[in-house]
Amino acid sequence: MDTFKKLAGLAAVLLMSASTLMAGDLVINADKSGVAPKQAIETLIAGFKAKNPDVNVILNNFDSEGYKSAIRNFLTANPPDVVAWMAGNRMAPFVEAGLFEDVTALWNKEGLNTTLKSAASAMTIDGKKWGVPFTYYQWGIYYRKDIFVKHGIAVPTTWAELIAASQTLKTAGVTPFAIGTKALWPAAGWLDYLDLRINGYQFHMDLTAGKVPYTDPRVRAVFQKWGELAKMGAFLDNHAALDWQDAYPQMVQGNAAMYLMGNFLVAPLKEAGLTNDTLGFFQFPEIVAGIPRAEDAPTDSYHIPAGAKNKPDALRFLAYVASPEAQTAMNEILQQLPVSNVAKAADDPFLQAGFQMLSTADGLAQFYDRDAPAEMAKAGMEAFQEFMVKPDDVDRILERLERVRLKVYK
Repeated sequence: MDTFKKLAGLAAVLLMSASTLMAGDLVINADKSGVAPKQAIETLIAGFKAKNPDVNVILNNFDSEGYKSAIRNFLTANPPDVVAWMAGNRMAPFVEAGLFEDVTALWNKEGLNTTLKSAASAMTIDGKKWGVPFTYYQWGIYYRKDIFVKHGIAVPTTWAELIAASQTLKTAGVTPFAIGTKALWPAAGWLDYLDLRINGYQFHMDLTAGKVPYTDPRVRAVFQKWGELAKMGAFLDNHAALDWQDAYPQMVQGNAAMYLMGNFLVAPLKEAGLTNDTLGFFQFPEIVAGIPRAEDAPTDSYHIPAGAKNKPDALRFLAYVASPEAQTAMNEILQQLPVSNVAKAADDPFLQAGFQMLSTADGLAQFYDRDAPAEMAKAGMEAFQEFMVKPDDVDRILERLERVRLKVYK
């Protein structure tokens, strides 16, 4: 009997030990399979473990495309404790399905409404926060400084100045804007910025959420401004046959002066021979005075699944993700921007300019094909490309988009 009791006691101790060990396991599913993203998440986990040695982190790292297909399945069937995902409307389906945990209390406790202020709206649905953002990158207009100087052009700060600069360039035989729309998405940057500058952030979010008809006069106003550039020939003539990489050599060669694009454009431009002396950056100009300034800034984030087994440690992990220490270290590796306005951006003039611009923005859109559902995004981007080639067909194009909207957002 005594032996039996001893064995039973030992079993109980072992069971308690196993239970304690399991409680300290933190399972993270992510899509950081590229060289820099993989190094960044490994750095993140190492920093977290140094501060939380009692937590055993288990990382399941997937390739990006496979992850997009798998995430809904594992959130439903076998949720990890933390998942990597994207902000804005990309997280909305999981929030609406009850698959993401409300982390509003963490934001309040850690002061994140201040330090992560620029991305707060992108992490908010129904007044609640559903994750923590850790990196983004800016969009804006990259330009040839030397071409501007040669033709006496100052950096435009208003739409009228942008139009005037474009007319000066056209007269000089320089195409104002390089762009390649073969892959469709580069045209969406123009829709985003024109709508954000004319109608503002909330209207743009309502449009991509299907709450506004594409035939609305406010949407027509966006296309009217866009048409001013299209009709003057401000874009490369054959842009519909070019990928975005096919267009930037025209800028390198001096045949085009500007490019509305994400900050990932800088590396290939520099590899092709441009330098900080010849390449500059400015934010998309004001169109309607008084509209609070919002920007396109695709934002990556971490979330806690509603079915997570270890939510206390998951909250500790998200708090660390939000810290300036973690955000500085990760984005130094990624060569992107920390969302925390008390973190440090890498010592690069374009990243520094982007950090200042985004950390003081009133709101951040995620880009049209992230903010709109896939079917609407595809139809929208096809329409934007067509409009840039045939701006006089605007009525037919918008009516077609409205039919798609009514179908997609039933």
